Amino acid sequence: MTVAQDSKNVTPKSLFERLGGVEGITLIVDDVIEAHMNNPEIKEIFIPYKEQPELLASIRQHTIDFFSAGSGGPVEYKGRDMPSTHKGMDITAHQYMCVMDDILSVLDEHEIDEESKKDVLAILWSLKGTIMHK
Repeated sequence: MTVAQDSKNVTPKSLFERLGGVEGITLIVDDVIEAHMNNPEIKEIFIPYKEQPELLASIRQHTIDFFSAGSGGPVEYKGRDMPSTHKGMDITAHQYMCVMDDILSVLDEHEIDEESKKDVLAILWSLKGTIMHK
């Protein structure tokens, strides 16, 4: 068997695996939360959660579970759907873009490969309509 034939038999890694599994996604989510709280364009949305540590911990865990399950991991997301979660937040297109920029910057910091960043970006774009102006 040649190397080319052998590579055809290799199952590609899921996005979940490429992001480092639950451990990697947890580190990414923690850094994204920090980035949001420091981003002058959107920090007013996130800073109040610092004064509600139990709520912040719950949101953090739901986010970890959501991205773990949505990226192909063996994790069950038990949180609310996106429209219900973001109801009343009236997130603008600009704010959504700031969130996406923070996420992509954190992926760069974690040295996530370009293909995986494209996959994450596709997920973020697919969620846009369910999150904005709710």
